[in-house]
Amino acid sequence: MNPMAWIGPVARSVDEALDRLLPPDDGPAATLARAMRYAVFAGGKRLRPALVVAACEACGGRTEDVAGPAAAVEMIHTYSLIHDDLPAMDDDDLRRGRPTVHRAFGEAEAILAGDALLTLAFEVLATEPPGAGLAGRRAAAVAAAARGAGPAGMVGGQMADVEAEHRLPDASGIEWIHRRKTGALLASAARIGAIHAGAPPEVEEALARYGDEMGLAFQIADDVLDRTSTAEEMGKTPGKDRRAGKATYPARIGLEASRIEAQRHAARAIEELDRAGLGGGPLRALARFAAARDR
Repeated sequence: MNPMAWIGPVARSVDEALDRLLPPDDGPAATLARAMRYAVFAGGKRLRPALVVAACEACGGRTEDVAGPAAAVEMIHTYSLIHDDLPAMDDDDLRRGRPTVHRAFGEAEAILAGDALLTLAFEVLATEPPGAGLAGRRAAAVAAAARGAGPAGMVGGQMADVEAEHRLPDASGIEWIHRRKTGALLASAARIGAIHAGAPPEVEEALARYGDEMGLAFQIADDVLDRTSTAEEMGKTPGKDRRAGKATYPARIGLEASRIEAQRHAARAIEELDRAGLGGGPLRALARFAAARDR
């Protein structure tokens, strides 16, 4: 299966949900809404919401039931990119092939747009899909997203990433950072899909482990691309990890060993699917894509 061909229709349905859920770009908060929409509709891969949908489908759930939650996960991811690009963080001028939000709108506007996306994401997770009978699933999805995005997950990993600059940890330390700053939100995305499909706890846990391994493969591949790709191919400034002294696999073990390591973690993600009886379809293809992507 070509994962990008499968993601295309899913991305369109997620974009429709995002357009419905984001505030209109007029009225008293027009600048905030424009900045939010500028960031969200910048042409990302939609990998995280696709993972919500793929996990839900693999567990027998309906795609239409997770359009809102999938959009919420993309809002969380986009908020993190806006804040990552800020001068106090990675200080980047380019994201998804165009100026970063703080370059296009201003630094204060970018901070507020990120804050608004994160807050709106949790409103959506708490209210969609609607219905009193689904309240338990919505609450579980909120908790899963909070764990993946918060101090025990993405934000904690980002803090460790900042602290590790110019002080390269050993391989286990780099793995710890990557599992949190990237793997945790992907694990939450897979878990949210399973939750809304009503999957049993053991399947939910297997999908979370799958997302964690896939996230590590994805981040290692991203580290490789930072050293080998171009701005046109990546849509962001290459070479910044090395210049900033970031803790990456290529810095610790080299490019070829990093490629092998990414493939190893993708294989471990697929093993989790096989053990849970979910081995076929988009989930397997997405794991392979995470390790082998070229942009």
